[in-house]
Amino acid sequence: MKLHELKARQRGRIRAIGAGNEQMDVKLREVGFSEGDEVEMVGAGPFGGRTLAVRLNRTLIALRTSEAALVEVDPA
Repeated sequence: MKLHELKARQRGRIRAIGAGNEQMDVKLREVGFSEGDEVEMVGAGPFGGRTLAVRLNRTLIALRTSEAALVEVDPA
């Protein structure tokens, strides 16, 4: 399952990052994403939910849906 597919308040554990996009892989890792970390979907923003709020290790992070689609998670 991809990170952007989690429902609001649903948690998951990161399985893989980047999905073949090396540039985004580096960006996501710089922000703090790492395999094995727990994430929680806080919610989606207005205008069709193109921006997502994700809690990662006690930090709230905003991601584009396209960025979240590059993170594979195992739902909790």
